[in-house]
Amino acid sequence: MQMKAAIPDNATMALEIHSNEVHTAPLASATVMLLRDSALGPEVLMMRRHGNSNVLGGVHVFPGGKLDGADGEVAEELFDQPLQHLLQALKQEDLNAKTAAALYITALRETFEECGLLLCDGVAPQVLLQARALLRDGLAFAAVLQQLGLPLQTRHLVPWSRWITPRVPSVSHKRFDTRFFVAQAPQGQEALHDDHEATETVWLSPAQALRQYWDRQIELAPPQILSLSQLARFDSVATVLTAARNRPPALIEPSPFDQDGQRVICYPGDPRHPVAERAWPGPTRLTFRNTRFEPEGGLAALLLPLIPGHR
Repeated sequence: MQMKAAIPDNATMALEIHSNEVHTAPLASATVMLLRDSALGPEVLMMRRHGNSNVLGGVHVFPGGKLDGADGEVAEELFDQPLQHLLQALKQEDLNAKTAAALYITALRETFEECGLLLCDGVAPQVLLQARALLRDGLAFAAVLQQLGLPLQTRHLVPWSRWITPRVPSVSHKRFDTRFFVAQAPQGQEALHDDHEATETVWLSPAQALRQYWDRQIELAPPQILSLSQLARFDSVATVLTAARNRPPALIEPSPFDQDGQRVICYPGDPRHPVAERAWPGPTRLTFRNTRFEPEGGLAALLLPLIPGHR
């Protein structure tokens, strides 16, 4: 059974709310919130997924995707950090070092595949072009770097949060176990989109993105809404990265239910969520009404005050 919401003609897309239980295990994946400084504070890179995509079609997302087999086959000596260090940074007791390393590779690879940005210092433009060509020809990501003499720099990635899709996903037919990383965008590289998986690439301050969402200029899914709300509290990329390094990644396991014909998704700290402690400040639930996900208190509830001393 599916609850289909009527969307006005001027909406950016038609989200469908799903009610079917998914019995398969969540797919390991990674996404990267790429940041750069601007006069308005940090900006984050967002990409509009192609409208025909079977996962969040038409929605603005951060670059990312599923872990694939090659991501777990990279030789340990190619990493710039010990694998145990990567494991410790993810703060997950039931994870092994090899899988932790594979998640970092997924984040780096998907960032390069989806928006053309290689998280690597001092890469010449012609080398980037070579790397993109080799990747298109089917060479594995790590092999591309090795062939071009480029280092594998996981140190650019800092874990931010972990989102695990519930058994009844609200906006997808699939379940994901996604590690969100933050990273400073490399200087001298231009973000691109392929017009296949993504049809737009845009840099926005987190507050701008939330306002555009509220004004129905872009569409966002709950993980993006709440992640942007948290990023909007910082005044520079450096303060975001410092905060990420000084706390464990937030574990977010949404808990959905239907109330008065509307889908409600609650998060840690909400009275209806099994985890009593908040994962972070701000709203603890989003309700699908007016053809979008809204917190109690509207846009103002998402635009949290800046962290003291950060501006």
